[in-house]
Amino acid sequence: MSNKDLTSKLFDDKNNEIIDPFDLFLEWYEQAKKTETNDANALSFASVDENGMPDVRILLMNGFDKRGFVVYMNLNSTKGKQLKNNPKAAAVFHWKTLRMQIRIRGLIEQVSNEEADKYFSSRPYGSKIGAHASHQSKPLSNRDELLNRTKEIEKQYPNIVPRPKHWSGYRILPLEIEFWKDGEFRLHDRVVFKRKDLNSPFTPTRLNP
Repeated sequence: MSNKDLTSKLFDDKNNEIIDPFDLFLEWYEQAKKTETNDANALSFASVDENGMPDVRILLMNGFDKRGFVVYMNLNSTKGKQLKNNPKAAAVFHWKTLRMQIRIRGLIEQVSNEEADKYFSSRPYGSKIGAHASHQSKPLSNRDELLNRTKEIEKQYPNIVPRPKHWSGYRILPLEIEFWKDGEFRLHDRVVFKRKDLNSPFTPTRLNP
């Protein structure tokens, strides 16, 4: 089934067919990969600190299935610590060329060591070295400090680079997934799929723009 067919059914008030939001996401994402100039898998990722202050940054989704959306990071980074203390997150994919966006809110779980190892092994050598060299979110005196540490790590691991213990991924387990499509005069189409918990089915609701 094409993206257009699913999208038409999604925004058709007479349609009674059940739409799986994960299937719909995948079709929108596949379309975005064909039209976005850079990084169709880029998303705005929000977490909350110990004071309830929201924090947001751009990350890349590097894993997806019907459990959720996976991002990888330094677990000792600011976001890593925030997610450990408050395992909830929100994310937004915005595809400007398509005039579409998808909003996600949900719980967080750390991926398995096997998943993290598999993805880490697929990364370029320099990215693997960087995962060791960067003390992410910590103060840095100057760039030379980072570059010198990078050279030391390269000497330590000239060939095979193991995954650092502090580097892994988190999966957003969605409780809400909203699909937004641009409409003329800002009369956009919005449908949100919600569920009470991870074992419940999603229920769609059309929203005012």
